[in-house]
Amino acid sequence: MKIELQNITKRFGNVLANDDVFLTVEAGTIHGILGENGAGKSTLVKILSGFIRHDRGTILLNGKPTEVKTPAAAIRAGIGMLHQDPLDFPTLSVLDNFMIGREEGKAKTSSVVLPKKLAKKELKTLAFEFNFYLDVNEILGNLTIGERQQLEILRLLSLGVKTLIFDEPTTGISALQKDALFAAMRKLADSGKSLIFVSHKLEDVGVLCDRVTVMRQGKVVGKAKLPCPENRLVEMMFGRELATPNKPKTASAEIALQLDNIIVKTERLTLQIDELNIKSGEVIGLAGLEGNGQKLLLLICAGLLSPTSGNIMINGQDMSKKTYQNYLKAGVGFLPADRQKEGLVNGLTIQDHVALRQSLGKRAFVNWKEILTVSKDKISLFNIRGKADTKVESLSGGNQQRTQLALLPMPLKLLLMEHPTRGLDIESTIWVWQQLIARCQTGTTILFTSSDLDEIVQYSDRILVFSGGNVSAPIDTKELTVNKLGQMIGGKFEDGGLGTRDWGLGTGEE
Repeated sequence: MKIELQNITKRFGNVLANDDVFLTVEAGTIHGILGENGAGKSTLVKILSGFIRHDRGTILLNGKPTEVKTPAAAIRAGIGMLHQDPLDFPTLSVLDNFMIGREEGKAKTSSVVLPKKLAKKELKTLAFEFNFYLDVNEILGNLTIGERQQLEILRLLSLGVKTLIFDEPTTGISALQKDALFAAMRKLADSGKSLIFVSHKLEDVGVLCDRVTVMRQGKVVGKAKLPCPENRLVEMMFGRELATPNKPKTASAEIALQLDNIIVKTERLTLQIDELNIKSGEVIGLAGLEGNGQKLLLLICAGLLSPTSGNIMINGQDMSKKTYQNYLKAGVGFLPADRQKEGLVNGLTIQDHVALRQSLGKRAFVNWKEILTVSKDKISLFNIRGKADTKVESLSGGNQQRTQLALLPMPLKLLLMEHPTRGLDIESTIWVWQQLIARCQTGTTILFTSSDLDEIVQYSDRILVFSGGNVSAPIDTKELTVNKLGQMIGGKFEDGGLGTRDWGLGTGEE
């Protein structure tokens, strides 16, 4: 289905989110929309998918002007959107989530409401077609972000959509899941469907898309047929070239984090770490496919999960039996990957979040004048596209991440982060790491996970590799390349072995 957007304009108060935007997407193609955080990309596709009403402009589907007033109307018109944070029901099963929306949409069968037996068969058939491996009876909350995305793609296809919109789909998913996603997208385009791929990642747009439209501050500032030189795209996005910061040596001789005989048992995984010592000011990257134990390590170091056994020492203080509040007082901070469910509170403003942070463990009285001043300072310092009274759910994904980073207390002894630059554009990612490196120079120790292996190799001093329940001994980054790290995550070493001698922190069991 051919998509044409003409003169699309949308305001949010004084903010002009989309300024007279024109976009054409041909059937059978993958069209990239590229831009920095807050450029207006997500607003534009939410207009097309019925989540937001535009103030002015026309939407044409196969040349016919069409009103898309609601997401249900968009589905009926053949338009489906995969959101950056999947809109699903984690407490329901995979199959139940697959069946959601059929009262409003159009299933492939003659019946509008698909019986469970028929739905299960259709789900399995679609999953097989795209090489997705999903257990129909699994509770959705147990799936990774990448698996939830795969389910949503299949659900939209079962409703008969002809145009699929992908809003930052590679954020927070593994390299293997990204490969599976891109293969599915190419297959969909080859079948004649039109795809819109919203991203701030140049490399993803470059390898996947046929054409790209670049947005900046709500306007279309350039269009190009791909392949296109990367520096040209960067200049269109930011108006200038960007320089990546170097990671100086920040580690001292002092031990900041010490783990001894740690065992963490869950239903899906047993994580064992015999001994691990991390230095003050050091940056440790945790590399591996999602669900291999990286999050478990972060949670026990943050005081959010008690290990089955073992000892945790932070700056010489025994924290093994302490509460989360004790960890906060000891200078430990945690940045979760799931912004909307774990990091921020929907319905509250940026100012409310600052007040919660400022009053944590202190007096109940809130000085709102002081909170407003602090909020404005943080908004300015972290370049958040919003105001003190902006509710966090109305911020873009990248600006929600900036808000989470702004709420981290200063100073910190230990900073634990899941995907710290998730949803951030190149410029924002560079800026964030400049701030994080500055923290390390004052003695903050950082442990972080990332699905971006380049990020892990570039900014880590040492790396722990998680694979199949095993944890490697810390590896000096100088000994690794991105390709070698990818092979290790897959369980391969140069000698072809994967013995316990290669995994010095202990072994786990799936």
